[in-house]
Amino acid sequence: MTDLMELFRHWHAGRSQVQISTALGLDRKTIRKYLAPALAAGLTPGDGDKFDENLWRELITSWFPEVVDPTARAVTWPAIAAHHTWIEGQLDESVTVATIAQRLRDDHGVPVSESTVRRYIATRFAERVAASKATFPRGPVPPGDEGQVDYGKLGMWRDPATDRRVAVWAFAMILACSRMLFVQPVLRMDQTSWCASHVAAFEFFGGAPARMVCDNLKTGVDRPDLYDPQINRAYAELADFYQVLIDPARAGKPKDKPRIERPMPYIRDSFFRGREFTSLTQMQAAALAWCTDVYGRHQHRGLGGAHPAVVFDAVEKHTLTPLPPRRFEPVVYSTGKLAPDCHVKAGKALYSAPWQLIGRRLLVRTAGDVVQIFHDEQVVATHVRRLSGRATNPEHYPPEKTAFTLQTVVWCRVQAEQIGPGAVAIVDELSQVNAIHRLRSIQGIIRLRSRYDDARIDAACARALEVGDPRYRTVKGILVAGTEHDGQDVADAGVTAPALLRGPAAFDTERSA
Repeated sequence: MTDLMELFRHWHAGRSQVQISTALGLDRKTIRKYLAPALAAGLTPGDGDKFDENLWRELITSWFPEVVDPTARAVTWPAIAAHHTWIEGQLDESVTVATIAQRLRDDHGVPVSESTVRRYIATRFAERVAASKATFPRGPVPPGDEGQVDYGKLGMWRDPATDRRVAVWAFAMILACSRMLFVQPVLRMDQTSWCASHVAAFEFFGGAPARMVCDNLKTGVDRPDLYDPQINRAYAELADFYQVLIDPARAGKPKDKPRIERPMPYIRDSFFRGREFTSLTQMQAAALAWCTDVYGRHQHRGLGGAHPAVVFDAVEKHTLTPLPPRRFEPVVYSTGKLAPDCHVKAGKALYSAPWQLIGRRLLVRTAGDVVQIFHDEQVVATHVRRLSGRATNPEHYPPEKTAFTLQTVVWCRVQAEQIGPGAVAIVDELSQVNAIHRLRSIQGIIRLRSRYDDARIDAACARALEVGDPRYRTVKGILVAGTEHDGQDVADAGVTAPALLRGPAAFDTERSA
């Protein structure tokens, strides 16, 4: 309508079609098309009368009704209107316009484009569309009540240490009342970085707000839910340490935390672009200086032109929750299944847990130098943290599985000393060369204590050394045969030799005839 009003204004002023084409950038065939009804009605340009906008608007509406009413030029709208009630039901179910257009084509056989369906809905359901766009203004936030946090990509940066281009992300936290901002560039957005950036932000502000509004990222929220969100364990532990309530924004609703969404382009442009940084540490230090000296001193439109740093010092700083006496120790949680070797993986290391839990999923908590393993919220194992390799506790295995490992050569020598000098001698003989390879033989000799007394074992060991065959099977064979005392003088215990060796003179009887 506005373009046609401008065209007829030029024509009414007496300008030619060539002049109108040059002034408005319209093709002369188009100009002739729209001037045809006026010429047919007997109107002439340049009659000297004043241009009456209301009159010409009525004339244009009568000549070209499709300009005012989109339905007049929509060829496919009658086919869409036949499914008006069905479209209303789809909108009630929050079905997107793209899906409605696709279902009209596939399920109802209406050959329409998505843009046509979008125009139809915007016209026929104008109140519904306007209501969905309406936003209610939020009132002022009390000092110290709320902080908003988010990640935003700053750009690519060539790390001088590795000479590689890496993506740099900005962890940003803003206090909703004073608009004081904290920014920390990071290269990783894992659980450790997420919690460490929160600790640095609270130390920068000198306290913690009562409530934190964050996105539904996995390092913050395990399961998004409008009424009962499941907070990440490590993040929940940090919140409990600083007495902060975690209140995640609704999924797909960035306007729930607009005060941190809006400064992201300003952070990217004012702090990062066009600057050179020698290291990540230097970049983070420069970000803190920028938050205090640049952002903190600029005139903030949301504060009526006041400086965020001034408002923070005067109004909000003393209302924050004081920091605990000690610094929060970053915590990382992970889950894994206990393997048949009684180990579960956490990071790049493996940690043992009781064998009864093989095949169960366990929760591993890593904090500082301590690793704790949980099952059903109960601690079942504790280890010193390792960067790689295995941390094994023999008590986590069945006793029969650890016997060989626990019964070392030293342990066997102590047991041999309890048996006697013969056992000590044979253990020393077997330990002289390849003690580990002969460990099973030594363990077998010591294990004979479960069947024979120490005196017999000691004698059998001495006998085996005498015959020059100090092996386990030799000692065992001597004990089975009972020949451990062969070749030794045994004290007379009143037992005579067998009758077949003594002869008739040994008997006090007469030989019968």
